[in-house]
Amino acid sequence: MAILIGDEIKKAINDGFIKIEPLDEAQIGPGSVDLTLGNDFRIFKKQSEIYYIKNDANFEDITELIKIADGEYIVINPGEMTLGVTKEKIILAENIAGWLEGRSRFARFGLAVHVPAGFIQPGISNHQVLEIVNLGRAPLALYPGTRICQFVFERCQGRAKYQGKFIK
Repeated sequence: MAILIGDEIKKAINDGFIKIEPLDEAQIGPGSVDLTLGNDFRIFKKQSEIYYIKNDANFEDITELIKIADGEYIVINPGEMTLGVTKEKIILAENIAGWLEGRSRFARFGLAVHVPAGFIQPGISNHQVLEIVNLGRAPLALYPGTRICQFVFERCQGRAKYQGKFIK
């Protein structure tokens, strides 16, 4: 497998192997594409009961969906986690996979953007759910539209298509 760099990312987009909707060409960097934070979040309900992690566990049982208007923000306190969704929908060919990574400019505030499940399967077609954690010591305000993470693309040997639980 090989990581695609700027010109190869652009070529894969032009050839239809990668689709990102919407996409501003300024989001394409030397080795990744910046993705922006959308308006939908899932915040964790305050609860003291044990939630059992088994194969049929459903994160929706312990979270609440909220929508934040453009220009508004959501606050994540130290040690808290929330789920965010990218504004962009990513569609990958069956020979392209990738990795979601945080951006160092925000990691320096203690913001971890995709913890810990960063691998993105080949053949996906969906918006990316971000597992956002505040590892810092101060509350952090997150705004929709912020370039919060980056997608690193890899060309695969062979072909496969994601058929998992979160297929859209």
